[in-house]
Amino acid sequence: MPRDSSEPAGEVSSNYKWIALSNTTLGVLMATIDSSITLIAMPNIFLGIHLDPLGRGNSFYLLWMILGFLVVTSVLVVSLGRLGDMFGRVKMYNLGFVIYTVGSLALSVDWMYGRAGATWLIVMRLVQGVGSAFLVANASAILTDAFPKNQRGMALGINQVAGISGSFIGLVLGGFLGPIDWRLIFLISVPIGLFGTIWAYLKLEDRGVRRPSSIDWLGNSTFALGLILLMVGITYGIEPSGKSPTGWTSLPVILELSLGTALLVAFFFIEAKVANPMFKIPLFRIRTYLFGTFSTFLVAVSRGGLMFMLIIWLQGIWLPLHGYSFAATPLWAGIYMLPLTVGFLIAGPMSGHLSDRFGTRLFATIGPIGTAIAFVLLLLMPVDFWYPYFAGVLLLSGLSQGMFAAPNRAAVMNSLPAENRGVGGAMNSTFQNSAQVFSIGIFFSLMIAGLSAVLPHTMAKGLITHGVDPAMAQGLSHLPPVSILFAAFLGYNPIQRLLGEKVLLRLSHQNYLILTGKKFFPKLISGAFSSGLHEAFIFALVACLIAAAVSSARGRQAASPPGETQNSANERNKDSASLSVAGKSGLAVSESSEPESEESA
Repeated sequence: MPRDSSEPAGEVSSNYKWIALSNTTLGVLMATIDSSITLIAMPNIFLGIHLDPLGRGNSFYLLWMILGFLVVTSVLVVSLGRLGDMFGRVKMYNLGFVIYTVGSLALSVDWMYGRAGATWLIVMRLVQGVGSAFLVANASAILTDAFPKNQRGMALGINQVAGISGSFIGLVLGGFLGPIDWRLIFLISVPIGLFGTIWAYLKLEDRGVRRPSSIDWLGNSTFALGLILLMVGITYGIEPSGKSPTGWTSLPVILELSLGTALLVAFFFIEAKVANPMFKIPLFRIRTYLFGTFSTFLVAVSRGGLMFMLIIWLQGIWLPLHGYSFAATPLWAGIYMLPLTVGFLIAGPMSGHLSDRFGTRLFATIGPIGTAIAFVLLLLMPVDFWYPYFAGVLLLSGLSQGMFAAPNRAAVMNSLPAENRGVGGAMNSTFQNSAQVFSIGIFFSLMIAGLSAVLPHTMAKGLITHGVDPAMAQGLSHLPPVSILFAAFLGYNPIQRLLGEKVLLRLSHQNYLILTGKKFFPKLISGAFSSGLHEAFIFALVACLIAAAVSSARGRQAASPPGETQNSANERNKDSASLSVAGKSGLAVSESSEPESEESA
């Protein structure tokens, strides 16, 4: 029988839920800040380890320092969520804090230089990714266990928005700390990690329903290898291959993508047969969970590459055109993107609280529509925009994405049977994290396609006009567009680096000043950049509209009674699970795992 809410245990539960919220929010915020803090500080990192990021073959280190963290988190998060369901979510979560803190400390003490130093950073970033996977895989389940259903939207909203906004906060922190000392961007996580580890160990409690079972080694191996191959293929698809500006048609990339896809298809067949599957396929029979996870993937696809495009837009074009030195653009790009973060911070908790009262579908549908409108406004914006207009569009995008994130996550977690919250939440996170890697690959490929069509002619003409030898100008104009994108992304003036001082000193003083100035490179790439940007934003716009349609089609989810307690919610979870149709693995697979969740056909 459920406890009465007036019993002393209710007070304990009431106090505990805020401990759970504050600690898991700290953990998720720390993990997501470090997922983006390296983006802005990358020039300082490469300068600190004495490695030229634009040198031949060095783009490998740049890409994997950024994407390796996301790849590892995406691959491991489901397995670790499953382990949380089996052995205790708090135990797995605490271990994540420890691993993450050790990885952060190891990153800050890199003593090597050149490619050896970069390799150390990549490996330790992978260790950080493992810690992040432990944290992300179990945070939502810990919160869902701690909060009654009528408050989960608010709690998950704060946690989810802290996670997403952390990726934008990291941009500002990276721009501020990187110029002081690049090691600080990793060292800052160490005291936070130590505090969070001790706090979690002393205060967090395992209140979830455990379900002991054996580990699905074949499914885990197939999933991990398939996803790794797929993401490695996407990563190398962005880079040039032979005479092609991208590597999508190269044999290694085709093999990686094909084998990765085949392994993931085999994985789903394996999961349908084994007794204790890693991936709970029957969860997708829950309509709210299926549609919520699909819309999560689509919104993450539209958001993941957006950050990169905005950074390149600001650092490579807009800021230099407005008088900022190339070296100063990383910090100011993070500052000028703050309206996006502000929108998240305002809308996330608010929409989570309102969805507890009015249901989730309305907010999860309006959010992607607002994001799509923001993409339309970005498409209509000139490359050299008026900043207040740009800031308003970013604010709209942040508000819209925050409006979607919290209610959608709450709907997904509320739809899950209590004993499957760890693996179900982790499956949702896997789709979200994987979508960010796919998004970067898609956005970059569309951008490179646009640059390839326009940039060679524009670049050759511009260099010849200002006195560069035609043969040399033609040769430089056929450099891989990805190098130009990386130059803009890293805050470099590539013209000065590509031509070199010997060539520049042979030019007239006027041409020297023009080619090395702040406006030649931005004006040179602005037309080609605009073409590629339009293709990328149209793709994101379509993804948001589909996400809105999917969210609307999930059906209505009613708000829960204000007086519901945690214990009564747990009891009703058990009752509803026992009345549901069990799958082969013993999983409840009814349309909804909680009776107050109503869905229209």
